[in-house]
Amino acid sequence: MLNKLAASELVLNEDGSVYHLNLLPEDIADKIILVGDPDRVAKVSKYFDTVEIKKNKREFYTHTGTLRGERITVMSTGIGTENIDIVMNELDALVNIDLKNKEFKTEHKALELFRMGTCGSVNPDVQVDNMLVTQNVVGLDGLMHFYQDYNFENEFSKNFLEKFPYEKIKPMLYFSDWAEEMGTYYKDAKYHGNTATFPGFYAPQGRQLRLKAVDDKFLETLNDLGITNFEMETSAIYALSKLLGHKAITVNNVIANRRRGEFSADHHASEKNLIEWVLE
Repeated sequence: MLNKLAASELVLNEDGSVYHLNLLPEDIADKIILVGDPDRVAKVSKYFDTVEIKKNKREFYTHTGTLRGERITVMSTGIGTENIDIVMNELDALVNIDLKNKEFKTEHKALELFRMGTCGSVNPDVQVDNMLVTQNVVGLDGLMHFYQDYNFENEFSKNFLEKFPYEKIKPMLYFSDWAEEMGTYYKDAKYHGNTATFPGFYAPQGRQLRLKAVDDKFLETLNDLGITNFEMETSAIYALSKLLGHKAITVNNVIANRRRGEFSADHHASEKNLIEWVLE
């Protein structure tokens, strides 16, 4: 790859900020909390001691400030791994590419990324309104197959692939895992588990309205293969972090148990507990 990037590859706004996130390098901290919902950004940053940056474009809202003397950023990604693809590449560009000259920097900077979200569980033993940290993740969206250099395998991925029965979906699968050293932040989480990242909310998550999902046992099958919970972003965050040299961990609040048909009685209170617990 050439060191000099074409204007069509690294697209910038008129002020030199990265195209979608609308951010300059000085706008972000080295520790970044990623949330899906733009409305959740202010719910997080209200706990900061100071807020110095507030920027947004489309669904990407960013607040940067300080918490207990340390600079910190919270950013919304929107829903899905396609949005994570944008967020991860543009965050990396902010710290590892000279935007003015459109050249790679000689020294690499690693960000610490904390996904703070909600999820559903496929394990009937997991109780709602509790925190779950993702250790292993399988992506069912196919994103990482577009990246030439991505290759990941561990015991979880080998066992999952060997027993996964859905041949039409199997070519889309890819795997990753957490930055284990970041697990010390949240070692007291009630659950640590294996997450499935889905490319949609309805059939990919086994929901059926007027259209039929792949079968009626999909979530149960995933649980039998070692999956604890599901959501829509973590596989891309973990995998792209590995490829780009960053560190990532996901902490999700379990707001639904699909196998038991349960949903949080007060998911707003549950969200507040998640924010306070993660920031603690």
